[in-house]
Amino acid sequence: MPDKGPQKPSQTEEEYFAREDAEKKRKLALQVKRETAADEARRLRDLHFMHCPKCGMEMHEVKLLGVDVDVCFSCDGIFLDKDELAHLQRQAQTGKPGVVDAILNWFRPETKAPGR
Repeated sequence: MPDKGPQKPSQTEEEYFAREDAEKKRKLALQVKRETAADEARRLRDLHFMHCPKCGMEMHEVKLLGVDVDVCFSCDGIFLDKDELAHLQRQAQTGKPGVVDAILNWFRPETKAPGR
């Protein structure tokens, strides 16, 4: 009987290995994408964290009515996080209305429909 040499893989076998190879490449690409996104998020945090969004200078935490607020001494900007704003709103509501209450009114969401 003559030697036929190496046998050619069947069509289904080729498809199986092609799918396996594609799946491995897809998983590798997804892993690289996640690592790249994590690296970029870390880089952006290091670049922007505690820097003034207006002028880019370094910001510092300062106590204001019992809350640590972020202050830029370069442009005199004051920046509040959501919880800090809520705390200052409670402080303003328990005391008499004043400058802090007027400032906080700018940040309160509109509750009335237009024209009312």
